[in-house]
Amino acid sequence: MAAAAECDVVMAATEPELLEDEGTKREAESFKEQGNAYYAKKDYNEAYNYYTKAIDMCPKNASYYGNRAATLMMLGRFREALGDAQQSVRLDDSFVRGHLREGKCHLSLGNAMAACRSFQRALELDHKNAQAQQEFKNANAVMEYEKIAETDFEKRDFRKVVFCMDRALEFAPACHRFKILKAECLAMLGRYPEAQSVASDILRMDSTNADALYVRGLCLYYEDCIEKAVQFFVQALRMAPDHEKACVACRNAKALKAKKEDGNKAFKEGNYKLAYELYTEALGIDPNNIKTNAKLYCNRGTVNSKLRKLDDAIEDCTHAVKLDDTYIKAYLRRAQCYMDTEQYEEAVRDYEKVYQTEKTKEHKQLLKNAQLELKKSKRKDYYKILGVDRNASEDEIKKAYRKRALMHHPDRHSGASAEVQKEEEKKFKEVGEAFTILSDPKKKTRYDSGQDLDEEGMNMGDFDANNIFKAFFGGPGGFSFEASGPGNFFFQFG
Repeated sequence: MAAAAECDVVMAATEPELLEDEGTKREAESFKEQGNAYYAKKDYNEAYNYYTKAIDMCPKNASYYGNRAATLMMLGRFREALGDAQQSVRLDDSFVRGHLREGKCHLSLGNAMAACRSFQRALELDHKNAQAQQEFKNANAVMEYEKIAETDFEKRDFRKVVFCMDRALEFAPACHRFKILKAECLAMLGRYPEAQSVASDILRMDSTNADALYVRGLCLYYEDCIEKAVQFFVQALRMAPDHEKACVACRNAKALKAKKEDGNKAFKEGNYKLAYELYTEALGIDPNNIKTNAKLYCNRGTVNSKLRKLDDAIEDCTHAVKLDDTYIKAYLRRAQCYMDTEQYEEAVRDYEKVYQTEKTKEHKQLLKNAQLELKKSKRKDYYKILGVDRNASEDEIKKAYRKRALMHHPDRHSGASAEVQKEEEKKFKEVGEAFTILSDPKKKTRYDSGQDLDEEGMNMGDFDANNIFKAFFGGPGGFSFEASGPGNFFFQFG
């Protein structure tokens, strides 16, 4: 045992000691001065190199580490700078600038609580230090922004969270956590390019960042690029198998894709009832996926139109455009349903929206057709007045006129109240007007095409319904009503 102890002593005595002679110190100071010169010129890479040489010469000099920390901060390498700042205060706990730089690095990286501790230590050493006082306030402000953002995220007030993170990032520009939270909220707000940009910036620096991979996937998922989104979610889960948000999003994306595809398949096969059920189930998977849900509503609207449930189809398309007001297909589908239900004003409004967005010949023609139908709908419906359809023959039109003219002739209602007489006289005139137009091929063609009848002198306010009646039934004395009892009439020809 004694021999072993002596051996340890001998070995310890032979170890080289780190002795810094005056020449070494002078050389280290020279490197530091050169580093300072480059720092002043903002050539931070060269400054870093010379501070490193100074540290290599004198590894126990706190100020050298402090200077290199300041240089790394200017290069945006805050994590490395934090290591140098911490080493500087380990070597000299009274080094105020070292504590300030350590706090600044903590704050830049988003660790506001640790930053507060460093600034507090700096204030203990120099309670009048203005920089330490201001930075301490900044660190507390960041903690407050974090707290507010956490509460607002739970409330789904994503705009407020983005605001808080923007304010926090002014003091913590290197904090990936704040950037990811901001990006996630931007995605939830539908601001996908901004969210993608933030996530991509992080991935350029750290390609394995699971949170950034999740946000990239989330943007693709909400833009209805579900297959690509799943790839990013899977990659995020490889990096962090316990990433709960990526796990939920991946599961939802796969379920949504499967249900939508099954619905599309059922629709193509003509199984509209099943397609309706599948689209409905898909809509219940994730209410936050606005673009995909807009498409699902439009698809279900198409199913409803096939089932002739036009009001339901209109409602589904309305849901679709509320979710995505740029969704042309939903406007077109709803407009067609409006046309089918003779809601022409609504159809015109939708077609105008479509044509303003995409000025194609097809959309222009659809708008023109809807405007024509609207114009026609505002005129008297002569077919309806006579009780015939648009394909009625000349004989059918004559028979219809005979029936309606006799039904509403003023003589038939001579014993009725003044109000009834006035109403029947109006109907009698309309029947004559309808017959005048529909029995004349030229006028009928103009009427059917929606053209104004007054353009060719066909002023319907100038004609006499009695003259038409007399001409049809054979002139004066050719027809009369006779009473056959109270309230009963028959007609006879002369």
